[in-house]
Amino acid sequence: MKTLKETSVGETVKVVKLNGSGPVKRRIMDMGITKGVDVFVRKVAPLGDPVEVTVRGYELSLRKADAEMIEVE
Repeated sequence: MKTLKETSVGETVKVVKLNGSGPVKRRIMDMGITKGVDVFVRKVAPLGDPVEVTVRGYELSLRKADAEMIEVE
């Protein structure tokens, strides 16, 4: 398994599992990132944050720490 952080720009992946707990997991889920949803990686900042993704038609920015908690295939 790889994480969203390791996904290449321009790739569309399916969320398999959300790791983490409490407010961090809740924040990720509140963005609409849940198991089974497709995530398209638009852009990754060269020196770190953010990872920019498109989920359910919405453009979002994720912290790399959050992207690491999202397992994809």
